[in-house]
Formats: sequence, C-alpha cells, structure tokens
Amino acid sequence: MLYAILNPTAGNGQGKKTALLIEDALKKKNISAVFLETKGPGHATALAQKAAAEGADTVLAIGGDGTALEVARGLMGTGCALGIIPAGTGNDFRKTLGIPKDPLQALETVLQKPALPTDTGLLNGSTFLNEIGTGFDVAVLDYAEKAKKHCRGILPYLWGVLCALFRFRPIPVNVRIDDGPQEQKELFVIAAANGGIIGGGMAVAPDAKADDGLMDIVMVDSIRRYKLPLRLLGLLQGKILTFPETHFVRAKKIEFSSPGMRLNVDGEIIAADKACALLQPGQLNIHR
Repeated sequence: MLYAILNPTAGNGQGKKTALLIEDALKKKNISAVFLETKGPGHATALAQKAAAEGADTVLAIGGDGTALEVARGLMGTGCALGIIPAGTGNDFRKTLGIPKDPLQALETVLQKPALPTDTGLLNGSTFLNEIGTGFDVAVLDYAEKAKKHCRGILPYLWGVLCALFRFRPIPVNVRIDDGPQEQKELFVIAAANGGIIGGGMAVAPDAKADDGLMDIVMVDSIRRYKLPLRLLGLLQGKILTFPETHFVRAKKIEFSSPGMRLNVDGEIIAADKACALLQPGQLNIHR
C-alpha cells in the first residue's frame, strides 16, 4: 500500500503542485495511493506513524529536506520504506542518494527500484538524515530563509553566502570524536555528515555516503577574510577537503559544544549548547 505525505508550503507552494502531478501520474498507472497533507511543523511525523500503522509499504515524502526528515522520523522502526519526491527549495539529501530532481522521475525511482538500507544519524536522541553542524552554514541558512520569500532554488542560498561572507565570525568549539580527547578549536565550520550536500548545493562533505556506516566529520579552521571568496568558490566546486584549513575524519560519534550554539539540522536551525551525534547504520529503507 502506498501513502503520500505532502507539505503544501514546501518550495513556496510547490509541494501542492507536485502532489497533484504525482497523484495524476499514479492514476494513469492504476496505482492507488492515500494522500495526506501536513498542517504544520511535526505533523508529517504523526502522519507517517499513522500510515505505517495502517499497513503502508512505502510512504512518499513530497516536499523538501524538512518534510523527508519528519516522515523518516515517523517511519523509524516500522519497516515501512521512504520514497523521496523533491518539491522543496534545496532537497539536498536526495543528491547523495542519486534520486532525480524531477518529481516524476523520482516517482519512477520509487516504483522501479527497491528500498535499500540507509544510514541515519541521531542528534541528542532525535533522528537526522543529511547533516548537522554549526558555523558559517547556520549564518547562510539564516539569511537564505529570509530570501526564500522572493526566490527559489539555489538563489536564496547564494544570497545567504554573500551576506554571511561579510558578517560571520568563527566560533569557539569544544570537540570530541569517537573516544578521542576533547579539543578546543576556533572553527569556521564543523559538520557531521551522512549526506554530502547542504544549503542548496554546497558540498560540505563531498565524499559522504549514506550507507557506509560512518559520518564524514569536516572541520574548517578560521579563514583569513581576504581568502574567503576563493574558499567559498572552492566550497561550491566541492573542493572543501583540499583547503589547508580543513580537517577531515570519518567516525561513528562526535560531541561538540559552544555557549549559545545554534545548529543546522537538515536545513532547520535549532538552539543547543551541546551536540552529541551518533551514526545509526542501515536504520531506514529508502527507494534509491
């Protein structure tokens, strides 16, 4: 049985349009599906739990990364598979998984390809799919969120990058990876990635794989301001691991903290002075 959960506000209204497109495509294939619409933050998780309890084999998440994450949280431990239908602003996690950008092609992926075990992360006890971190990317998302009212795609994130370029300052962070020692660092970026892409196309962990049982930990030291434009260009080109300021390691666990810290969690910003991220191998089946 196929269920679909749609976020009507995703992509400045693109979620609703995409859901109608998917519903029409399924009808033409004589495939029945139950469509459920979210009413606000967190609702997709409750709807996914309901769908799984009613016997759904697969639940489509029609929206952005936030919608996919909420649906995933509702499906954890149920055995029900997730199908990602891009309809948001960034849709970054689908890029790591190789899911097409076009919604109809993404639907074909769900219908034709099996659901494969996929890693997830656990941040302070709550599931994430793509990436968590703090630093420059949080500043970018803050500015991008305001710009989403006026444009779509990667443009809000590019605006966010330009704004953050002139205003962001590195932050002091205490870091511990796996069972290693705690270290104090002054960081431009710290990211724990299950997927490699954030912010509408920035490859913060270009080699990340969502089925290797490890997170890609990327830390970037303070960068001299005159070098920032070149580094940002390198980030957009997927070259962050070549920066002399970058430290990279793969791990199953990372703990980091900073007073007044704000975290990027799959494109959403939350406040947390401390972060403990654990990798959960193969915990969710996703069509890809």
